Parts: sequence; C-alpha cells; structure tokens
Amino acid sequence: MVSPGTESKASSGIRRIIAASLIGTTIEWYDFFLYGTAAALVFNKLFFPTADPLTGTLIAFLTYAIGFLARPLGGVVFGHFGDKVGRKKLLVLSLLMMGGATFAMGLLPTHASIGVGAPVLLTALRLVQGFALGGEWGGAVLIVSEHGGAEHRGFWASWPQSGAPGGNLLATGVLALLAAVQSDAAFLAWGWRIPFLLSGVLVMVGLWIRLSVSESPVFLAAQAAAAARGEAEKAPVVQVFRKDWRQVLTAIGTRFGENISYYVLTSFLLVYVTTHLGLPKTTALNALLIGSAVHFLTIPAWGALSDRIGRRPVTLIGSVGMALWAFAFFALVDSKSFVVITLAVTAGLLLHGAMYGPQAAFISEMFDTRVRYSGASMGSQLASIIAGALAPIIAVELLKDYDSSVPVSVYLSAAALVTTLTVLLARETRGRDLSVPKAGAEAGGAGPAGAAAGSGYAGAVSDHA
Repeated sequence: MVSPGTESKASSGIRRIIAASLIGTTIEWYDFFLYGTAAALVFNKLFFPTADPLTGTLIAFLTYAIGFLARPLGGVVFGHFGDKVGRKKLLVLSLLMMGGATFAMGLLPTHASIGVGAPVLLTALRLVQGFALGGEWGGAVLIVSEHGGAEHRGFWASWPQSGAPGGNLLATGVLALLAAVQSDAAFLAWGWRIPFLLSGVLVMVGLWIRLSVSESPVFLAAQAAAAARGEAEKAPVVQVFRKDWRQVLTAIGTRFGENISYYVLTSFLLVYVTTHLGLPKTTALNALLIGSAVHFLTIPAWGALSDRIGRRPVTLIGSVGMALWAFAFFALVDSKSFVVITLAVTAGLLLHGAMYGPQAAFISEMFDTRVRYSGASMGSQLASIIAGALAPIIAVELLKDYDSSVPVSVYLSAAALVTTLTVLLARETRGRDLSVPKAGAEAGGAGPAGAAAGSGYAGAVSDHA
C-alpha cells in the first residue's frame, strides 16, 4: 500500500518534471516559430527582397523549410545519445543550441548591408535550429511519459505538447506588441530583432529549470538491467529501423495531418491575410494570439480524454473534423472580419489539439525504452519533412497559381484524411506499462499494468521480434 506521503511526493515530482518540460519546449518552440512568423512578415523584405511579394515570401519559406530538413538528423543524433546516456543531458544541449542560434539571428546584418551573405548566414542558423528541435520533442515528451504512470500518461505527456502553442503564443505576442507600438519602418529597421535577442534571457531561465529535474527512472532501470545482463550496446536507430519500422510509419502518418494543418492555420494564415486579403498584419497576429491561448489550455484536456477513451478515438475526432473544417476555414477568413477570422482560427486549432494532445503518449507507447528516444524522434521528425516543412510552401504556391483558397483547402483536407486512415489501421496503446518490453507487454506479463498493455497494445507490436 502506498502511503499518502509517498503519493504526494510522487505527485510533486511529476509536476516538477512537467513544468521543466513545458517551459523548455515553450522556449524552444518560441525560437522555432519566431522564424516562421518573421519569414511571413519581415525576412521576405530584409533578406530575400524581390519585386513580387509572394515570391519573396516563398523564398523565405524555403529557408524556413530547411530547418525542417535538419530535424531528422537531429532526431537521429539526439535519439542515439538519448537512448545511450539519458534524456536529461540531451534536453539541456538542445535548449542551448536552439537559443544560441536564435539569439545570433537577432544580430545578423540584412541583405541591404552585406548582400547574399545575409540569407546564407540566416539559413545556416536555421539549420542549427532545426537540428536542435529534432532532438527536443522526443526527449521532452519521454522524460514526462517515463516518470508518470500509465493511468494519466495521456494527460501528463500532453503538457509538453502545449509548449508548441505556448511558444507560438509567445512569439506572436511579442511581434504583435512590437507591431502595435512601432511604425512599420521602425519595425523593419530594428524592432524585429528584439524577439530574437530576448531568446537569450529565456534560455537562461529554461536551462536553470531543466538542470533541476531528475533523469527518467524507466531509462535508468532499463540501462541497469542491460548492464546486469552484460548485453552489448547496439545502435538504437539501427534497431528501430530493423524491428520497429511499422511503428515509425504509424508515427509519421499520425503526425502528417496534424503537422500540415498547424502550419497552414498559423504560418500560412499570416501570408493569406496580409498578402491575399490585404488586411493589416495585426489582424492575423491578434487572431493567432487568441486562438493559440485556447489551444494551449485545451491540449491537456484532449490528453486527459485519451486516458479515458483511448488515443485513437480522440485523434480521429481531430483528423475527421479537420478534413471537414478545411473548407469552412478559408470561407470564414475571407469575410475579413476580425471576430470571424478569430473564430475560424480558434476552431481549427481546437481540432488540431485533438490530434496533438494524445500524440506524445501515443507515440511514446509504440517503442521500448532502449530505443524509445530514437523511435519517437525519427517518426516525429520524418513527418516534419514531408508534412510541416512543405506545408507553407505548397500552400503559398497553390495560392499563387490559382489565386484561390480552394486548392489549399483540398490539400489540408487530404492531409487530415491520411492521418485518419493511419489511425484507423493502428492499434490502441493506452494502458501500456513502459517499463515492460513489448514482448512482455504482449504476454500481459507485468501484473495489472502488463495485462492492460497486453490487451490494448499487442496488435500494434506484433512485428517486433
């Protein structure tokens, strides 16, 4: 029997882990999203000046996509060492790399000052951002998933997911504030640098918090057990692609519609509202601020719901809803009414949250401890290349070619349907004991937790040798 004091201590411990992960992911997503927002509003003019505004924006988004290309490499490297030496050390390193690159962006000279060297330096720093973020997501959600029990894992693990809208909220809020108090000329001249330089302060706060948390007990136990058995170390990434490639594909498909919808609803929206509709940038920024605030608060609610009814049903609510909302979204935005645009963005982000909230627990539960960082990172970051990296580019190109939002709606709806099909074919993972290897979980070999994992997870891992 667990004493009240022990239970209270455990509860306090998981809350501290969640706070560290949430604050860290918020800061890292702030850095990453700051680039996307600036690409739509500033970089197209200062680093990629062209006669056609949409062409300049398209080029800016191409460098935005380069950050995504570096994410799988970051996932491989961070995943490998995260599965070898632990989650905590790699999370500290990713935060330092991301913050350093973002701070340096705030110091860069523009195209008008040094010519082609400016976009080259900007692109190089974007690669560092992408590399760091590729290792961030897996570690942040795993250190929470592996500290908490199975009963509330969906809820606990969804809090680091809130770091994405939290970071976007912070980035958009800072830019919106500057845009409101500065003239367009002052904002373009120097005001845009302030949010990037602010990253240096935020990273110091995040670093202090992350250094205070403990390493994952599930990882430490698995490491000790392997050492006691005298097992030879194997490359986790190789093991993932040899034995868990089906789970990697499932993770990619699960993230596909979620990833595309998020970047269309946020980054592309800024382009659509300012360039296509001719509205002030504050209209889109303020709508995103409100929508991101609701998004931030409701992601944990979706995660908690997945603890009650399962990861798959909640994800399907989001993916099916997004496939339909894709057509209503732009029709509402075309009203040019701030209130209606805000409602459209908020509803879209609510549906996105249904896909995103359960995702951390869902993907974490697909892999064993010794390859979990590598498997979760690779599935997540490969999806970022084929989905999130291309989403703003494809959307801008469709708008440029057809001068209509309908093709963008079709693209968004099709992406949501890919996720719907993937999740329909996947098996439920809710209830899995992460300390039990999949073969043991399939046999229900760990008491009640193992039985729960065996009943809900076995089919999803039948390919594991």
